[in-house]
Amino acid sequence: MRKVLSFSAFLMLGLVLSQYLPAIAGSEYSIVKNVSNILLYVCLSFIMINVGREFEVDKTRWRSYAEDYFIAMATAAMPWFLIALYYVFVLLPPDFWNSWEAWKENLLLSRFAAPTSAGILFTMLAVIGLKTSWIYKKIQVLAIFDDLDTILLMIPLQIMMIGLRWQLIVVVLIVFLLLSLGWKQLGKYNWRQDWKAILLYSVLVFAITQVIYLVSKNLYGEEGSIHIEVLLPAFVLGMIMKHKEIDTPIEYKVSTGVSFLFMFLVGMSMPHFIGVNFAETHAGTHSVTGSQEMMSWGMIAVHVVIVSLLSNVGKLFPVFFYRDRKFSERLALSIGMFTRGEVGAGVIFIALGYNLGGPALVISVLTLVLNLILTGIFVLWVKKLALRSYTE
Repeated sequence: MRKVLSFSAFLMLGLVLSQYLPAIAGSEYSIVKNVSNILLYVCLSFIMINVGREFEVDKTRWRSYAEDYFIAMATAAMPWFLIALYYVFVLLPPDFWNSWEAWKENLLLSRFAAPTSAGILFTMLAVIGLKTSWIYKKIQVLAIFDDLDTILLMIPLQIMMIGLRWQLIVVVLIVFLLLSLGWKQLGKYNWRQDWKAILLYSVLVFAITQVIYLVSKNLYGEEGSIHIEVLLPAFVLGMIMKHKEIDTPIEYKVSTGVSFLFMFLVGMSMPHFIGVNFAETHAGTHSVTGSQEMMSWGMIAVHVVIVSLLSNVGKLFPVFFYRDRKFSERLALSIGMFTRGEVGAGVIFIALGYNLGGPALVISVLTLVLNLILTGIFVLWVKKLALRSYTE
């Protein structure tokens, strides 16, 4: 309990700091932000390598993983569709209901609700002692597929916004090559797996993805850059290692410390929204969402609550499957998928790059913040349901 509350406390501390950091850092803000982003991705890589190390599958049961992918895809799609409909039919005037521009902008902006935060979720479930449970093992598969589906679907969404570019096709090919490598070489390589080695691998994964991004940016500009998130490469790297269990006090302390730092940095990565007038920020842009008038903070708060409910109701999709398990286990599995984090925040950052603003952007940011704040409660709820299931 204390550790779960500590995770939430570090998350909140980072979130508060993210709102005042521009004023505190002043002209050095960009440097501080770059350093925090580097640390965030290294920590995420560290966590995902460890998740990949523990990802053990029976290749003879590949059909069951196809079913898992369908369930994960639907679990990501339901909140996305619900929020897209809400943004169009509730936040926009009727004049825009038949506008393709309005639909494509809101389909992109609402995608923030699709991905489960695999890094945060796996870390917190392991801390509360569910590492050997069916819930943990199944959610491990679903959350990875959930994020993978989001990464893949962002490509056609970006094509809708900017048109077909060869860089996006390259990203798709890299994703499928990584997945193929992970599947074929699963648990094959007997490499060092102490915390120092994992940290070194994490830095290397981040460095390689950054080199690809910077070289492509230098050659083709920001719009033509190839950006590969560390999430999948780090996970695949962990997959191809032959798992070794290293259970020592120093390993535990380092792993916990990296997780605490990760939670703090996720909070720090949130966009600055206190005191920001998004209507002025996006003045002169031609996006439908960016041209909408801002609402009062009270009305925005109401929409944040409704959008949060819609996003989490959509995540209950797994309850209707895995009928051989108890309802409490299936409900725990679904509630575990409520957690949001780095991938959802990345969608919002992409939306900012397309000048998508107005109340929909503010509501998206604050909904993500609210779900981050509630992460500890979600995980404790999962623990309670799991204990009930296994006690019975």
